[in-house]
Amino acid sequence: MEFEMIIINLINHSGEARSSCMEAIHYAKIGDFHKAREKIDEANEKISLAHKTQTALIQGEAQGNKQELSLLLVHAQDHLMNALTVKDMAVEFVELYSKISEILSGGCLNA
Repeated sequence: MEFEMIIINLINHSGEARSSCMEAIHYAKIGDFHKAREKIDEANEKISLAHKTQTALIQGEAQGNKQELSLLLVHAQDHLMNALTVKDMAVEFVELYSKISEILSGGCLNA
């Protein structure tokens, strides 16, 4: 696969993961925790695909296939790191909204 297409795939998977995380937060906010967790699972799948792409690029470089550093590659790495950060935050938001819902419905808060 052409180098630029590999990078585009990395951006695409990372962007989809981030979008799924934002959807997870939305679903948690409205109380649909099942759907929120499904969206987190989707994000994990997309992040896994992005990570495999990143690993292939790193392995290629380690084997001597050095690629020119490009702004597009830096942009792709930025997307992946952003997706990872947003996923971590989304997991926390889903858990927080779930606990708030439990408290408001008369349950007790167990940390």
